Amino acid sequence: MKLTKAKKDQYRKLAKQKGYRSRAAFKLLQLNKSYKIIKKSDKVVEFGCAPGGWIQVVSQLVGQSGFVLGMDLKEISPLAGTRFIQGSIDDPQLTQILLQTIGPGEKFDVVLSDMSPNVSGIWEIDHERQISLTKHALHVSTKILEGGGNAVYKIFQGVSTRSFVDELAEHFALVKLSKPPASRQESSELYVVCLDFMEQTGSSSLINRTSV
Repeated sequence: MKLTKAKKDQYRKLAKQKGYRSRAAFKLLQLNKSYKIIKKSDKVVEFGCAPGGWIQVVSQLVGQSGFVLGMDLKEISPLAGTRFIQGSIDDPQLTQILLQTIGPGEKFDVVLSDMSPNVSGIWEIDHERQISLTKHALHVSTKILEGGGNAVYKIFQGVSTRSFVDELAEHFALVKLSKPPASRQESSELYVVCLDFMEQTGSSSLINRTSV
């Protein structure tokens, strides 16, 4: 009898063994190993955090001196060492809400966005919906990120990928497309790693692409 993909998925098995809430935890671990996105004591927020695999990883990386905030439309079970708010990325009050969690004059060192829309099955629509969500995440990021901060944005590959990557390059000194090994090869998801946030745009930017 043929094994299901889930049974053959090494990352799903590893997640269960190591106590991670999802196999996606390994995507962030691999991205961070390659690009050093998150450091000890960082203040980090993740958009689309359910069920919590990424913020589990972040909590380990930043340690007790860091700050970890997850946000999602869905509630998640509490995770030690993290905070959670239930909300929408297009809430006009979101920037204010996020900044209030870390105190006056403070901003985040890292923004993570792992959001996906409710998939319709029509790829062109799903792609544009996902890019739209991530553009909202970028807009919020420009208000809450420290200068020199980092970000990671999930995107669905499609016709709008190039223009969105160009938009990201207006805000970050280095922008790279990546597909970590834990991301299923048949999936069209990519991650855009953005390093060194520029508080004032207009500077020249370098865009490096990785083969996917």
